[in-house]
Amino acid sequence: MILPALIVFDLDFTLWDCGGTWCDCLSPPFRMQHGRLVDRGGRQVRLYSDVMQVLDFCDKRQIVTAVASRTEQPSWARELLQLLEATHRFAYSEIYPSSKLKHFESLRTTTEVEYDRMLFFDDEMRNIHEVSGLGVTSIFVEDGLTQSVFDDGLQRFSKQHA
Repeated sequence: MILPALIVFDLDFTLWDCGGTWCDCLSPPFRMQHGRLVDRGGRQVRLYSDVMQVLDFCDKRQIVTAVASRTEQPSWARELLQLLEATHRFAYSEIYPSSKLKHFESLRTTTEVEYDRMLFFDDEMRNIHEVSGLGVTSIFVEDGLTQSVFDDGLQRFSKQHA
């Protein structure tokens, strides 16, 4: 199987669920309460159940990972990643309100990985269409990242590069 040089993940509704909303709609402060990460209103923020397994796969195969999020509250997203003990899992982070095209341009420049060697997971079709136009293999995540969606993405990437 041919593996990507860089795998990029969106945050909201791709890697995590923030109580059914986007992270920039939460209400800080964030805190751990009875083993759960919650905002001031008690909305739970949690990684989808297969996310750590997916990140372990990437680590074992030395695939570089990044996050790209268009959130209006970048500091909140970074804090949530830290509280979920996931920050160290991503070598690169593009978290700011802008087009995913800008995020990927920055990632390509910083990592020196060409677009056709990247794999991207996101829950918004507009982002999938935009980033696909760059030559990035882009996978739509309908209901949170699962092992099955991830495996399908790897297969699609590999077939495109065979």
